[in-house]
Formats: sequence, structure tokens, C-alpha cells
Amino acid sequence: MATQLKLVEEDKKAVDRQKALEAALAQIDRAFGKGSAMKLGSKETMQVESISTGSLGLDIALGIGGLPRGRVIEVYGPESSGKTTLALHVIAEAQKAGGTAAFVDAEHALDPVYAKKLGVDIDELIVSQPDTGEQALEIVDTLV
Repeated sequence: MATQLKLVEEDKKAVDRQKALEAALAQIDRAFGKGSAMKLGSKETMQVESISTGSLGLDIALGIGGLPRGRVIEVYGPESSGKTTLALHVIAEAQKAGGTAAFVDAEHALDPVYAKKLGVDIDELIVSQPDTGEQALEIVDTLV
């Protein structure tokens, strides 16, 4: 009898933990948007609007046809690996679709002539050249 009581208590604790986890995930979804935190095994899929990268192969590899629209995207890689070119291609695609884009130029090295050659409407491009990383984050936070 004591063993059964102990099992019932353990089951109740497990159910309570599961309910607390579900409540926490629901709170995260409300605060940060659906899909901000989820179980990897979840079968649920979301339709995500995307912006083409300008590269069919990369768009296919990303799985949604490009980069997610309305999100902050960080491109990381070694020097001369194509980060700026990729960013400018995406900006050009976003502008072609009627969107507005901002380029945070942390290196103070944006070449407007090159950007224009890649299809960027440089007259409509918002450019920021912050002095610090903190300043860059504040600018992005304000824009988004």
C-alpha cells in the first residue's frame, strides 16, 4: 500500500513538472512569439515568410526559401568569406519585394558603388556605422 501511495505521489510530481514546463513554454511564446522555444521532436511546423538570399542553392539549403523575414540576422565568418556580399544580396531582394532594409556597418567599410552593382537601392538603404557593439544593438533594437 505504501509503495502504491509513493508511486501516485511521484506521478503527481511528474504531472506538476510537466504542467509547469508547458506554462513556461506558453509564457515564452506570448512574450517572444510562437516557436521561440519548442521541443525538437515537435511535429508542428510554422509557415515563415522569407526573403531570398539571391542564391537558389542557399535558399534551398536554408529550408524556407531564404532568410526569415522580420528577424534580426547575424552573418558570421572569416575575412573575405562573402558576408557583406550575402547581406547586400538579401537587402536587394528585400527592397525588390517592397521592403525596407538597414545595414549595420560595424567595420565602417560599406562600399555604396558595390552595393548598387548588386542591386541595392542605396538611396533607400538605412545605414548605421556604430562606434561600439552596444551602440549597434541599441540601434537595431530601436529599428526593429
